[in-house]
Amino acid sequence: MKKVVIIGAGFAGISALHVLRDRIDIEVTLIDNKETSDFLPLLPDCIGRGINPENLIYNIAKATSKFIKEEVAAVDLEKKQVATKSGSFDYDYLIIASGSETNFYDNENIRQNAYKLDSVEDVKRIINVLKEDNFDNYIIVGAGYTGIEVATNLRRTKPNAKIIVVERAPGILGQLPEWMKKYVAGNLAKLKIDVFTETTIERIEDKKVYLSGNRIFDNTFVVWAAGVKTAAFIQDLKTEKNPQGRIKVDEYLRLNESCFVAGDTAYVAYQNNFLRMAVQFAIMEGEVAARNILRSIKGVNLIKYKPIDLGYVIPMANNRSCGQVFGINLKGFVPTILHFIMCIYRSQEIKNKLGIVGDLIKGGR
Repeated sequence: MKKVVIIGAGFAGISALHVLRDRIDIEVTLIDNKETSDFLPLLPDCIGRGINPENLIYNIAKATSKFIKEEVAAVDLEKKQVATKSGSFDYDYLIIASGSETNFYDNENIRQNAYKLDSVEDVKRIINVLKEDNFDNYIIVGAGYTGIEVATNLRRTKPNAKIIVVERAPGILGQLPEWMKKYVAGNLAKLKIDVFTETTIERIEDKKVYLSGNRIFDNTFVVWAAGVKTAAFIQDLKTEKNPQGRIKVDEYLRLNESCFVAGDTAYVAYQNNFLRMAVQFAIMEGEVAARNILRSIKGVNLIKYKPIDLGYVIPMANNRSCGQVFGINLKGFVPTILHFIMCIYRSQEIKNKLGIVGDLIKGGR
């Protein structure tokens, strides 16, 4: 019997598990440091649209009987072992699908004083703080997808508050098209959300935030959405990675003959560039990695991973969203609807799907 270890119970890990778990000739062990697989794309909507965070939780134990709730400390590719704090696990094949996490760039002051959005527990913490405390200012650091979503959802919750998006780059939304940047900037202005580009947080002291350019804000709530990185054990692997720590893989999603990588952890070549992090890619990569393990066991040719890019949406909580779907530029309510349709479709269980629909109907959003 072949031993397969999957690291990570996000979209890619669960997708791989679904392919492998019912095979009687394979023993699959799933390792994750949380008991739940959280539906991350809807976390910002919990802040402003009233979606119950409990509807974004999928209990990992329901997916497999061999689940290890621990943090991976190291992977030995030569010995084919995965080490946790309590022991080690041998494997014949490994899928690394540990996703990404907030990157604080080793700044402990920011880590201790800002809020992140990596899990349902994180968003629950944010919601509770927003209910209990009134702040004079709300600062979101990072003007990418998540930062924009959080800012617009905060506006729903705090209609009269001063909300600021801080971005160290010269503009918002990185490498996205100019029409999209202009549209989003116009919508943020409509919502009276300020955007400070080429700006950084220098430090936070007792809810007082010091920005570059001698800007100081008292009684301020800070959400950090300024980038992500892969897990610490991946940083220690001696292999080619991009600046975020994503592992470069071949066309079969292999790091080597016995190790596959999927989801946000994988750095996949695509059309003279590399794939962005996205749910649609993670799910398909997890499935392809698992099927290639089955083909490796059988000794037959592996299948190449061929991405299908359906597009992307930047959901904004006043329903003036935008995106590109099947190559068509979309603005307004339609991309908002598509965002929720895809999220409901991708949710794991019927109760999650119905719960999200109910929350949206109840909130009239």
